[in-house]
Amino acid sequence: MKREILNFSNKISRCLSRPAKKFAAEMTYGILASGSCLLTDIVDQLHEPSKKVNSVEWLTRHLKKGAPSKWVPGHPVIHIDDSDVVKPDGYKFEAPGLVRDGSKSSNPKNVYEKGFHVTEACVLTDNNHPVSIFSRIHSSKEKNFTSVNDITFAAMERGASLFGKATFVMDRGYDDNKMFLKLDELGQDYVIRLTAKRKLFFHGKWIPATQLRNQRKGKIKMPLAYKGKSHDAYLSHVKVQITASKKDIYLILVYG
Repeated sequence: MKREILNFSNKISRCLSRPAKKFAAEMTYGILASGSCLLTDIVDQLHEPSKKVNSVEWLTRHLKKGAPSKWVPGHPVIHIDDSDVVKPDGYKFEAPGLVRDGSKSSNPKNVYEKGFHVTEACVLTDNNHPVSIFSRIHSSKEKNFTSVNDITFAAMERGASLFGKATFVMDRGYDDNKMFLKLDELGQDYVIRLTAKRKLFFHGKWIPATQLRNQRKGKIKMPLAYKGKSHDAYLSHVKVQITASKKDIYLILVYG
């Protein structure tokens, strides 16, 4: 069985360097042999002659490198999103903060519990499979914590350093002038979902994005899968500017 696992690992990593091949083989075998994704459990199954702490450190260094550039298209797409981990009964965790408990919260009322924020960035490979390039668990109670924005910026910088230029795709929680300015500073492309309160500079006036939406209809037809069903969407775009910058960007409008 070990031989079959290593043969499989060699197939999926044949284009990589020798250290990267070794890393892929050890991770694949260690996860399957231990039934765990904890590095300490993986190292236990590798039976390396070196000290356990050194083997864990070696795997950690390779994990920090992110996805090999050979796996992704020439112009990658990177998704960034935040989530929360709720640990109401955890008493041994370091510096837990208060986070929204999605399972107990509703539109009229938010419920908060002890836990941590998680910032994740994933790049899409050639076959549209998401691979993590940045993952950070953080809390405002940590001693050296500055802001959630700084961690998001670190995720953006990781993507830019790995791939040079990419298109960052982010939900409406990132409709913030600081995000636009940071991505412009890094020379990246981006698609950010806007909130209804966003105003845009268009033909010499500040106009709500919703007003621009209502004044137009989609011109380009596009098939779309939504909640497991096929739909026809219609797209338009308008050249506008945001409040933080005089740079022209396109507002993309989706109907249907």
